[in-house]
Amino acid sequence: MTMKSTAQRPAEQLGHSMKPRQLTMMGLGSAIGAGLFLGSGAGIQAAGPAVLLSYLVAGTLIILVMWALGEMAAANPTSGAFSVYAEKAMGKTAGATVGWLWWLQLVVVIAAEALGAAGLLFSVWPVIPVWALAFAFMVAFTAINLAGVKNFGEFEFWFAILKVAAIVLFLGIGAALLLGILPDVASPGLANLATDFAPAGLGGIAAALFVVIFAFGGTEIVSVAAAETEDPEHSVGKAIRTVVWRILVFYIGSVFVIAAVLPATSEALASPFAGVLDAARIPGAGAAITLVAVVALLSALNANLYGASRMVYSLSQRGEAPRFLSRLSGPQVPMLAVGVSVAFGFIATVLELLFPERILPALFQLVGSTCLVVWGTALVSQLILRRRADRDGSSLPLRMKGFPALTVFGLVLLGLIFAVGFSAESSRIQLISTILLIAGIAAACRFGARLAAKSAAPSGAASGAESAASDASRDASPADLPK
Repeated sequence: MTMKSTAQRPAEQLGHSMKPRQLTMMGLGSAIGAGLFLGSGAGIQAAGPAVLLSYLVAGTLIILVMWALGEMAAANPTSGAFSVYAEKAMGKTAGATVGWLWWLQLVVVIAAEALGAAGLLFSVWPVIPVWALAFAFMVAFTAINLAGVKNFGEFEFWFAILKVAAIVLFLGIGAALLLGILPDVASPGLANLATDFAPAGLGGIAAALFVVIFAFGGTEIVSVAAAETEDPEHSVGKAIRTVVWRILVFYIGSVFVIAAVLPATSEALASPFAGVLDAARIPGAGAAITLVAVVALLSALNANLYGASRMVYSLSQRGEAPRFLSRLSGPQVPMLAVGVSVAFGFIATVLELLFPERILPALFQLVGSTCLVVWGTALVSQLILRRRADRDGSSLPLRMKGFPALTVFGLVLLGLIFAVGFSAESSRIQLISTILLIAGIAAACRFGARLAAKSAAPSGAASGAESAASDASRDASPADLPK
């Protein structure tokens, strides 16, 4: 079966005005946020310098996941991305479950990033309370997401450029500090790395692994944004290759510098980038990098709000969410989908007012392992759909190299992470909570589907014809992978 051209998509679908350069920077923008600027310190506190092993393991996994997603997104650019691919590979319940799970994950992350940015800004400008700053951020970025994907993409592009430049500068200063070439500043060398590499043993590495996975979460948004990008068949592959290696360099390089300069017991790990620059005795650098971290968090908030709204829009189009969520505004933006995706962020600001400094840590705990489930579903879907395509002799615009060995290796690595996670009490609780959440979502999806089927049954043949036509329309809206 030959794949359909993206030109055949219905006119009522989302627009396609995002540029390839914006797609690339969005991938960076969604991943370089709270997980790097705040979570890296928590990871070092949990595992010591051995957190680098956690980053290498998670980094390898995200490379394989992004390659798999790139293959599917180039063949089938749709706002539902891995949710649509899971539906095609494993059925409607699987697709709806992973879609809702990812949406809930992003909804929580949006709130965490708003509160994290507000807390950092308050640390250098203690004038407006954290809850009020977070509320203002939520209002501003809701407006940006309602303005149209072209404007949103350009805004995100320059946001991401700023924080990438700041991280490159941070790496340069960190290298100079470690090499001892900064004037009047003693180099800590690599003593912190060698003295106590893994103070908490395997349990610490396991606990840090889930902090790291949260940090890498959001990279998969590239596959969602492909649906609104010019020439997705060619731009997706380039964007994914660029995003993956840059993220690994930025994350592993930054964490290496932080772990080498700051001991695992240092209080400066609460704001690790500022702590390193303060150790380098660069006047005003700590405050400056804190402001950059605020920008990074807001950029990630911006990208994740986009991703959440597009996922629930796709669920609505497929009959897995209320139909009104797929209505588009004049700029071809799913306005109501944006609204429901940002609602929890506003609720979190009220909770921060009532329970100061307690909400952000709780939010981080909620989403540590949901990324693993989304990534595992993406790998399984690619394994099934690629075999189906190869069996049918269908061509694919982008093919993952090393298939099926690398896909299977990714699944094995994922299984090992789950096994290690169950060995530590903190991550075990996260995993059990995630499993229960998935079971609840799946049961709700099945129950909703049965209710819909029962309500449609008495309406007769005419209703059945309408339902069939609606299903055909939904199936035809994205360019299908070969069946």
